[in-house]
Amino acid sequence: MYSEAGMNYVRVAMALALLMAAAPAWAYEETTVTDGGAITGTVTVAGGKPAPKGFNLITFPDPVYCGRISTGTGWRLLNDFTIASDGRLKDVVVLLKEIPRGKAFAFRPPTIEARDCQFQPFLTVVRDQAEVAIVNMDPVMHDIQAYETSQLGPRVLFNTPLPMNPHHPRMGVDAEYHKHIPGEPVKKDVHMTKGRRFFVMQCGFHAYMESWGLVIDNPYYAVTKGDGTFSIPDVPPGEYVLMAWHPSLGKMLEQKVTVPAKQTVQADFTIESPKGRRSAHEIEENPRFGLEALGKTVAIKPTLELQQP
Repeated sequence: MYSEAGMNYVRVAMALALLMAAAPAWAYEETTVTDGGAITGTVTVAGGKPAPKGFNLITFPDPVYCGRISTGTGWRLLNDFTIASDGRLKDVVVLLKEIPRGKAFAFRPPTIEARDCQFQPFLTVVRDQAEVAIVNMDPVMHDIQAYETSQLGPRVLFNTPLPMNPHHPRMGVDAEYHKHIPGEPVKKDVHMTKGRRFFVMQCGFHAYMESWGLVIDNPYYAVTKGDGTFSIPDVPPGEYVLMAWHPSLGKMLEQKVTVPAKQTVQADFTIESPKGRRSAHEIEENPRFGLEALGKTVAIKPTLELQQP
């Protein structure tokens, strides 16, 4: 039996649960926008380009095939920052926060390819309760591990093999050309925990294969292009909170914007370049993980891309 104090605790907990259940959830309303404005801007990195993440190919499967993109010394790099010469950053999602109403929200589920042992695109957008498709273009096996992330830690969304096309030709370890043939798409629905919106997918065999996504809940978003610019059109006049997100941040950047009718407002963001160690391994010579561990007859040749640390 509960004590009186325990019963009071139960009553309070039940009351809070009922209030939370009864509280109206934010929802987006589609309407016709005739006097919309636009938000344009740039995202810039301050502090220079960060060091890429390094992965020793000796410790991962398929070092020869995946090593066609590598340093030539047995390392594969993940360059998660694509920065133009003027410091502007590609692959940043910019979106309006909880805009109550606006243009029609037509969402096209993304398709992510495993190509040359990397997930493409590196960054996309996803929608809660909607589908994502993954296709293997490589003649090697991959393994999809998808998570939702937050400051509270990750939670597995799905984990499944990504088989290659059974008719995929094998052209030899020294081939400098490879014809990609798509395998059967693996399609999964994304079911996010309430309040979480960071999605990440990694290969269980090749840790340097990453693809990130941000959950969107309205059509007012954009992903920065190669020159670091973005544009969000057809915004109903009003005051909003504009957010920007890059996978390295782990959080959202925010700023307030006021959009006049039929006018364009400029809104820029600056992201601080991450410092320090960014991967489990430091890129350095180590006899225990050197090329000789694969044997004298096997070599890792960067025939597609010679990466520079």
